[in-house]
Amino acid sequence: MSSAAVLLTSPACSPHRLFPNTALFPKLPHDAFRCCKSVHWKKLYLSCALPFDLSPPPIDLDPSETTTEVEPEVLEDWMTNKFENDDEALDAVNNDVVVVDLSNYGRIRVSGRDRIQFLHNQTTANFECLSEGQGCDAVFVTPTARTIDLSHAWVMKNAIVLVVSPTTCGIIIEMLKKYIFFADKVEIQDITNQTRMFALLGPKSTEMMKDLNMGNLVGQPYGSHKHYNVGGMPLTVAVGSTISEEGFTLLMSPSAAGSIWKTLIGQGAVPLGANAWETLRILKGRPASGKELTDEYNVLEAGLWRAVSLNKGCYKGQETISRLVTYDGVKQRLWGLRLSSPAEPGNIITFDGKKVGKLTSFTAGRKGSELFGLGYIKRRVASEGDSVSVGENAVGTLVEIPFLREQLPPPKT
Repeated sequence: MSSAAVLLTSPACSPHRLFPNTALFPKLPHDAFRCCKSVHWKKLYLSCALPFDLSPPPIDLDPSETTTEVEPEVLEDWMTNKFENDDEALDAVNNDVVVVDLSNYGRIRVSGRDRIQFLHNQTTANFECLSEGQGCDAVFVTPTARTIDLSHAWVMKNAIVLVVSPTTCGIIIEMLKKYIFFADKVEIQDITNQTRMFALLGPKSTEMMKDLNMGNLVGQPYGSHKHYNVGGMPLTVAVGSTISEEGFTLLMSPSAAGSIWKTLIGQGAVPLGANAWETLRILKGRPASGKELTDEYNVLEAGLWRAVSLNKGCYKGQETISRLVTYDGVKQRLWGLRLSSPAEPGNIITFDGKKVGKLTSFTAGRKGSELFGLGYIKRRVASEGDSVSVGENAVGTLVEIPFLREQLPPPKT
């Protein structure tokens, strides 16, 4: 028997003796620990209850050195993203805390001496104003400012990690590599299969962060991130999720993912599956690549002001964006629509009998009765509270969407 197993099975070793600094065990009586008769259940108890081990100094996540690629077919049960609890999980987003596996999102590591300047020139964000430990949203656009994808960037000590949509990772990597010139010191690496990524959402997510000894991130600006250690493996936690400024995103080694997932579930997080995540994305109004983010729409029509810098120098799409701002040239905008009946993405939106836009996403919402969609509608045609026709049968009421309420235009200089 290993020394760890001896410690776990010894009746003299309470959780408080093994982990005297944890704030969680007052909630978990010593008797409960002693009643676990088998080594298996003692290990399960600890894996579900222990806070993360934060004793080593913070480390910079460098997946090229600290993690290994995992074969895609090797999956745990929780990675199937099917929990058959969609309504419960969506309710928990508003009242409790949920955890969702976002490991299918692309993750790109940009390293090299010129990485800051390179991404500064290739995206809409101002990377030159960021320091280690900070983060931002950045949009990849075409030269005419048409949207490719909205990414989330974390500036680390030795690299910048970009989180992109599941469908655009390869496209963006190929595009970035084409813009690396001979003298540029930039390296692009796809680390999707070398990492795993979870998100915590809900009003009690901050409480959970404090319980797990990561309360030093609570209240920090969106995109802020810190490095921790779980069983000797790196864990990076960032403020915000891909659909909101609220919540937290966890980036980790595949070998640590199982124990981290069990810990979060053991602390009360409700698992949220892929179908519920798509429903939540639409209800929150987070535009998605291939739906709201395509070459039909530019970045300002998508309302992604938080990701756009109007004050930095030359970058791809800047000329178009500058003209749109200077001459108030944004012709359409993204709205949420509360619908009277189901509709299909691609349905034409009309107002007073005239075509004014198109539906891009639809969900039946919680319990199939919260019919909601996203769509682009011409500016100055309709405003919040107005009714429009969607397709042949549906009526939609225009509403502001939470994600775009977070997107305030940056100050002009």
